[in-house]
Amino acid sequence: MKTIRKFSTIIIGVMACMFFGQVHAQDLQADNMLLFQRASGGWYKQFRTKAFDYNVVFSATDKAEIADEVKKGAATIDNEATTKEIKYLVKAYKKFKNPDYLAAAENGIRYLLKAQYKNGGWPQYYPNKGLYRAEITYNDNAMLNALKIMQNVVTKQNDFDVVNSELVEPCANAVIKGIDCILKTQIKVNGKLTAWCQQYDETTLIPAKARAYELPCISAGESVGLVEFLMAQPNPSREIKDAVNAAVKWFQASKIQGYKVVSLPAPGTPKGRDRKLVADSTSVIWARYYEIETNRPFFCDRDGVKKYSIQDIGYERRNGYAWYGTWPVKLLQKNYPVWLKNNK
Repeated sequence: MKTIRKFSTIIIGVMACMFFGQVHAQDLQADNMLLFQRASGGWYKQFRTKAFDYNVVFSATDKAEIADEVKKGAATIDNEATTKEIKYLVKAYKKFKNPDYLAAAENGIRYLLKAQYKNGGWPQYYPNKGLYRAEITYNDNAMLNALKIMQNVVTKQNDFDVVNSELVEPCANAVIKGIDCILKTQIKVNGKLTAWCQQYDETTLIPAKARAYELPCISAGESVGLVEFLMAQPNPSREIKDAVNAAVKWFQASKIQGYKVVSLPAPGTPKGRDRKLVADSTSVIWARYYEIETNRPFFCDRDGVKKYSIQDIGYERRNGYAWYGTWPVKLLQKNYPVWLKNNK
């Protein structure tokens, strides 16, 4: 008898929900993303000044503190903030059909549209413009991540087919402007196109400094993603083709053969290890930063003084930043040859 009553109570509850409102399955991470979304539509990258995990149960005290932080309004595309949440929320919506998830994702897309400059670039933060936050930011693929969201809306790929069709046209325009910005900011040295800097002045489009050790440069790391984005465009213009071919030539001319970076035991140091550049006849690497005028690799401490050897900067920055890498390898060996065959 008790079982029958319990079952009846469940049925009545479900019917009531169906009558008064649709039942929505919940996703912990998506629900937490709703808590952290700013009024602007974007998200911030930290909670209590640190990176955090959405896959946790926040207490009532936590939620009150989150609400206070949200009121501050700070939002960014740095460290995949905002773009990460948008991608997750559209997937969560397709799975759970909770309209709040889709609404939050669409508000995030609108935030990106508002944040884009008329010249096509994106700042690292919006609307906060303090320090270097207003600069057009390719660093850590910030602008590139925003452009990929726009392109997903246009192509309706990667679960973005659920997004309101009214956003397709403005996102398509955003992609066009973004590509134009990428093409205009490709660095030219002695009349030849090379690659890109990490960040640019938002008005003049001149390579700019961000953090003290992030000086104007040609960056092998960030340039790879920009080239691959240009290569992904259907029916590329002659300008896009020229940009891609020139960047690839720069990668090929700027590779460092016969060396690699290793982490060796270093007793008495803070981490017990230290990075060094050592000879290796089989290795090919690239520097993160190349001097614009000379194409010479350089390195920098937090004092902003340029050095030309990784051993000439202090332990903290030498071991706390990716000064060398193999970023262009897949592009040069696989992706570019395929693209070139179809786009001569």
